[in-house]
Amino acid sequence: MIIYKNAEEISIMREGGKIAAAVMERLSGSIHPGMSTLEIDRLAQDLIIEKGAQPSFKGFEGYRFSTCINVNEGVVHGIPKKTVILNLGDVLKVDLGVLYKGFHTDTAFSCLVGAGPHSEEKLRFLETGKKALTAAIGRCQVGNRIGDISSTIQDIVEGAGYHVVEELVGHGVGRRLHEDPQVPGLGKPHTGALLKEGMTLAVEVIYTSAPSQIVSGADGWTLSAVNGRIAGLFEHTVSLSKKGVEVLTLGRYLC
Repeated sequence: MIIYKNAEEISIMREGGKIAAAVMERLSGSIHPGMSTLEIDRLAQDLIIEKGAQPSFKGFEGYRFSTCINVNEGVVHGIPKKTVILNLGDVLKVDLGVLYKGFHTDTAFSCLVGAGPHSEEKLRFLETGKKALTAAIGRCQVGNRIGDISSTIQDIVEGAGYHVVEELVGHGVGRRLHEDPQVPGLGKPHTGALLKEGMTLAVEVIYTSAPSQIVSGADGWTLSAVNGRIAGLFEHTVSLSKKGVEVLTLGRYLC
């Protein structure tokens, strides 16, 4: 069941989204080779709490961290670890949620850790994900359908020669971190749920450099691409109204 938000609820989510954006901007400006993914997680947690909110992920289905962090072939749900150290040229993905006054917002970015081997190719890969997310958000208009968002992501990612991860999707978000409807990264235009005023969606672009099987790690959380494929992840929380789409977690990512 899709849960529609009123103006007061969206206002709360807007404030939570501002916190998420500020935390992500701070994180992106702090990332450097030699840093552990656990350090990133602890910084994110401190910043979220400092701003009067709570990490959405911590405690969710038994998860013990404030962020999900993946490197290179890691796709989503990566557990931050002190033993995972960032190297020059790594592709880093940071995903976090903010719980503020009872409502969640969800956002993620990917970036290249400095310049390294094949950096030009990796930057092209990441730019494709950003482009796909921006275009998909542009399709989040009242009167469109979920398939319009999904097909836009698919067209841009596949048009650049990359591969959408079919098993993972965006979603509704609000009082619960994951709500209806699902927002796949591939689909057909003019199909799926009708987009209406009051909907709040976490739109995600989840993709790999080439077709790849996605496997679960021994930790029970981390999902990774096999055969050394690089993965990318970009996400924003948006709200829909007759005025258009508002990106609640919009920030300026520096990586």
